[in-house]
Amino acid sequence: MASSSSFLLLAVLLALVSWQATASDPSPLQDFCVADMNSPVRVNGFVCKNPMKVNADDFFKAAALDKPRVTNKVGSNVTLINVMQIAGLNTLGISIARIDYAPLGQNPPHTHPRATEILTVLEGTLYVGFVTSNQPAPNRNKFLSKVLNKGDVFVFPVGLIHFQFNPNPHKPAVAIAALSSQNPGAITIANAVFGSDPQISDDVLAKAFQVEKNTIDWLQAQFWENNHN
Repeated sequence: MASSSSFLLLAVLLALVSWQATASDPSPLQDFCVADMNSPVRVNGFVCKNPMKVNADDFFKAAALDKPRVTNKVGSNVTLINVMQIAGLNTLGISIARIDYAPLGQNPPHTHPRATEILTVLEGTLYVGFVTSNQPAPNRNKFLSKVLNKGDVFVFPVGLIHFQFNPNPHKPAVAIAALSSQNPGAITIANAVFGSDPQISDDVLAKAFQVEKNTIDWLQAQFWENNHN
């Protein structure tokens, strides 16, 4: 019986390890696979450029991430450097972003469907948090939050709804985020729900949010601005 239990435990552990191995960007099978953006072939990621034609510029971008950005009406600007900006990131499973926050600005609730995010505050103060996935009562959708100061680091697990907010009414804030995918994706919750094209039926949303349909119609009529560049 003990031997059988040990075998079962080993099988479960191996299954978890193998699942983790497939839950992120695929590992490279060579030194690099610079994305060939001109190839007509469509794969999960990008076809490799001929390595004999690769040069240093394939791994470089003059991104000026040290320069402040103009924020939008929600008070933030996300400057993402992923495989679309640096072709050499293809298959390497990483990207980076500078996030600027106006006074009282926020990077509104959103998710990255393909990446865990680790955020470092460079300037100012941020109130940040994320919400866990649906769980049985009494721990349904637990909210975890923290106030971060300059130099502090916080992790947002892959796929979970999270946000950052600058509570200072007088000073901006800046953060740098590293993400565990060459193309992490971003789904801003309000934009996706109320600003989709075509729109989600107001009957569906009124039932989901337990509000009147005219409230949903008003929300859908707003301009849902994207803060990701």
